Amino acid sequence: MTGNHKDTSITRRRALVVSGGTVAAGGLAVAGFQSAFADTTDTTGTEADATASASSTSSECMTLMSSVTEGPYYLDGALVRKDITEGKAGVPLTLRLTVVDATDGCTPVKGAAVEIWHCDAWGYYSGYTTANPGGSAPAESEEGDSADDNTYLRGYQIANANGVVKFETIFPGWYTPRTCHIHVKVHTGGEKEDGTYEGGTVNYTGQLFFADDIAEEIFTLNPYSRHTGSYTVLADDMVYDGGGASSGLLSLKAVHKKDPSKGYKGSLTLGIDPDAENTGAGSGGGGTPPSDAPTGTPPSDSASPSASTSS
Repeated sequence: MTGNHKDTSITRRRALVVSGGTVAAGGLAVAGFQSAFADTTDTTGTEADATASASSTSSECMTLMSSVTEGPYYLDGALVRKDITEGKAGVPLTLRLTVVDATDGCTPVKGAAVEIWHCDAWGYYSGYTTANPGGSAPAESEEGDSADDNTYLRGYQIANANGVVKFETIFPGWYTPRTCHIHVKVHTGGEKEDGTYEGGTVNYTGQLFFADDIAEEIFTLNPYSRHTGSYTVLADDMVYDGGGASSGLLSLKAVHKKDPSKGYKGSLTLGIDPDAENTGAGSGGGGTPPSDAPTGTPPSDSASPSASTSS
């Protein structure tokens, strides 16, 4: 993403709530994922604690910044599913997002479709695996996993009666010149069809961020450590504006504080205006795309994808 983008969101009321709940974690690889994503009591807290923490934010509705750019690595047709890993290696991350209506007392938005996408441990996006993430990283094809190069680390979940969605994924890596982040869209008015989500309106386009100290510790672990170079901290990122939770900073906590490889859980409350329509153009500062970054328009199918900017 280069240059500044004018916010073209159309809304009679624009608001976003973001707040953190307590979080916990659990393991690398298959066994680790089983413990990380189990809804059972662990050494640092319970799922009930996280639920209570997130629910308590309903009375703390705050107005937030405008949506930010969806970036160049977006693809239509993500699958509706909880686990988006497809075997990708990395530190497990359980993401819990709560969607509320900021214009109506922060009531839950039942049926909202939350869509996320992010890069793998070495900085590659599915559908864009030829784009160099900057620094020195193995080729994406060297990982040897069973992931589909067009769908991994992308997916939708439909909010339950409490406005809650959960994703099982991995801690994202990084690519030049961005800090570690996850892209997110909130849709309403559409429906699940053929395994994906069709129709409706995009109400919010944003990005989720990670505290520097946690990200930098994760990046010393394998497979992240095989990607070397200059990592961009939050203060230097072109999109994150320093607003903490109100700017998309996730609340994170490891179950096993002495072993970050066991994973994390992250939570955030997203307060939207269901009457808003957002184009995804958003805003954000400039920056230099990674070397060999794709250019042009992404394909509609499995041809070599491309993009216009780095975001």
